Amino acid sequence: MALKSWLQIPSRSHFSLANIPFGIISTPSTLPRPAIAIGSHALDLHTFSKNNGFSALPSILPHLSVFNEPTLNSFAALGRPLHREVRHYLQRIFAADTEFPTLLKEHTQLQRLALIPLKDVATHVPFKIGDYTDFYAGKNHAFNCGLLFRGPEDALHPNYMHLPVGYHGRASSVVVSGTPIRRPCGQILEDPAADVKKPIFAPCKRLDLELEMGAFVCKGNKMGERVPIEEAEENIFGYVLLNDWSARDVQAWEYIPLGPFNAKNFGTSISPWVVTVDALEGYRTKGLESERELLPYLKEKREDNMLDMRLEVDLTTPDGKMMTITKTNSSNLLFSFAQMLAHHTSTGCPMQPGDLMGSGTISGTEAGEFGSLLEQSQGGKVSVQLEGGEERKFLEDGDTVTLRGWAGGEDGALIGFGDCVGRIEPAFQL
Repeated sequence: MALKSWLQIPSRSHFSLANIPFGIISTPSTLPRPAIAIGSHALDLHTFSKNNGFSALPSILPHLSVFNEPTLNSFAALGRPLHREVRHYLQRIFAADTEFPTLLKEHTQLQRLALIPLKDVATHVPFKIGDYTDFYAGKNHAFNCGLLFRGPEDALHPNYMHLPVGYHGRASSVVVSGTPIRRPCGQILEDPAADVKKPIFAPCKRLDLELEMGAFVCKGNKMGERVPIEEAEENIFGYVLLNDWSARDVQAWEYIPLGPFNAKNFGTSISPWVVTVDALEGYRTKGLESERELLPYLKEKREDNMLDMRLEVDLTTPDGKMMTITKTNSSNLLFSFAQMLAHHTSTGCPMQPGDLMGSGTISGTEAGEFGSLLEQSQGGKVSVQLEGGEERKFLEDGDTVTLRGWAGGEDGALIGFGDCVGRIEPAFQL
């Protein structure tokens, strides 16, 4: 049964009382500070704490300064037990039968100061991201891409089933939802089939989206020490939607032998609200089957190690025509975020609070479930049909891509991230 709140929350809001996601907001009169999303509002945690809002939660009182900061890094570093207490406390604050009515429910002055309509706030990248690692754990996507470029016999490399394949991304170009994405320029082959490969420097012609999820680290490890698989999830603060924009033609020329570089470093969009691990505990399922036995350091005890989230991608053309081009599920991964973190630190690589991991593109097995246009267009061979007779093989200037994800189906109990939106702007003139 859905939790009831004294605050009016739209029944289909992804920010139900069951959620309580954390983010960073600002207004024209305030600097960036931590907040939670609740229904159609944000609760400014800086103002709430300054006005004794946390007075009934002794465990957070020595740490109230974390709500004065412009990122969630310090709050995340407090660890999941305290995150859990704060989230549960805020649920009690907003509960219809709250035992603390004087702290907010009956405190109309504080409501005016700290409860701000979401339409009136600006959101920001929630963490100062030290490092960003993008994995390639979407087996269906990996197979589809391998099929396009290498054929069925060599679609997946021999190592793929044994470890979470990943590469080091660019943290400085991770941006919050709503930030425009400039079409990149790069070296591309005008005629990939020519005997003599001759690149030109030009705007990307095969610009693509990638439907992913991201996970933020909350607990670091010392250099030389690894995070055991059984402890890995305790080191994760929560999850976001992630679009790792890709310049496919740039990537095709540059990726041998060391993998993608400029094809991926120009922009990665994330949703503004971080949904905690605890909020999604009731929405777990089994992931894709592995055809190989994993080494012990990657073996998880729980079978339901994947999130069970419905994911969608909308494409809106410059003239406003919108079409949902993808519907899939977050469980279409071969490795979990806990396994990614255990593998990442298996060498003793030190992680820090605020580090970001991307899942890799999440695709199902059918065309309407593919998380990239590369797959949907079969490498540019066929067009994706849109509303009003328009079609796409790859993204055009002015196109807007919206990722959406949520768990649950009951009114008043949906758990989501807020949309992850990016609009393509023309390349700079050469």
